[in-house]
Amino acid sequence: MRRVRDLSRLFAGLVIAAGPLIAAEEGLRTVHLHSGATVRGEILKEGPDRVVIDLGYTVLAIPADEVERIDTDGETAQADGPAALGGDVYTVARERRELTVKENVERCGAAVVQVSTSIGLGSGFVIHPDGYVVTNHHVIAGEHDLTVTMFEAGERELRRVPFDRVRIVATNPHADLALLKIEDADRRELPTVPLGDSSRLRQGQTVFAIGSPLGLERTVSQGIVSLKNRPLEGHIYIQSTAQINPGNSGGPLFNLKGEVVGVNNMKISAQGVEGLGFAVPAQVLKEFLDNRDAFAFDVRHPNAGFRYNEPPISEGDTPPPPQE
Repeated sequence: MRRVRDLSRLFAGLVIAAGPLIAAEEGLRTVHLHSGATVRGEILKEGPDRVVIDLGYTVLAIPADEVERIDTDGETAQADGPAALGGDVYTVARERRELTVKENVERCGAAVVQVSTSIGLGSGFVIHPDGYVVTNHHVIAGEHDLTVTMFEAGERELRRVPFDRVRIVATNPHADLALLKIEDADRRELPTVPLGDSSRLRQGQTVFAIGSPLGLERTVSQGIVSLKNRPLEGHIYIQSTAQINPGNSGGPLFNLKGEVVGVNNMKISAQGVEGLGFAVPAQVLKEFLDNRDAFAFDVRHPNAGFRYNEPPISEGDTPPPPQE
């Protein structure tokens, strides 16, 4: 308790001294402490352990457990601030503080789903409360009878909630992305996750994945960004050390703000090789979603992912001559 009182006196003095100097500047935020003191300045970093604020003449690091809330332009910025519409089927977050992986799993895990077909399964995540789900193209390629399973928290246990009426809205085999729509959500508002800015990733930054590797749903793996722009076969991927296995495909790669920065889609597997997972960047996903009409799915279209077999030729039939 003595440490808290000492911090209160220090912060109160800083507010009195700094207020006249920086009150007229724009882009400032006010940090409210549990002790009742406030600090006003430019936020340099919000992490799970501390908030770093620039007071104009000095930089102050405040322990995160001392912070009650942070105000921006007269409004309160909570740990999960209000979402801003990034597109008509997805959102981006205005204000989200960095949390631990454990805390992020609690706020993001409900939006991660399992996508299953008649021949396999993968992962996905809900990006819009109306039931829009993102996954990989290779998870649903050649299939149109899909099931999306969510895991709903009950009083004592998680409950599996399967949705069998799932429509393929758009698919891009080149980028390995697909957009699905749950049609039998019974007007319930589904939990969602926002999309982040993959261009702002930093090498060494902590990321984590949630998915269903080998069918083990709700599996969490943590790692770091090895490289945010790894070129492979003409595409740019996020390379990370988060463990990616069969069944993780289509699942989200999160930053510590709980934003989706990538869509997990492959790994390099060989004897003695570990920690080489790759994800489609969120910026590529946003471009796909914003232009989904160009990738609209149609089972009659020859590029829809179906394989069309050649008709059989009976003995004695003469095949037609090749067209010149």
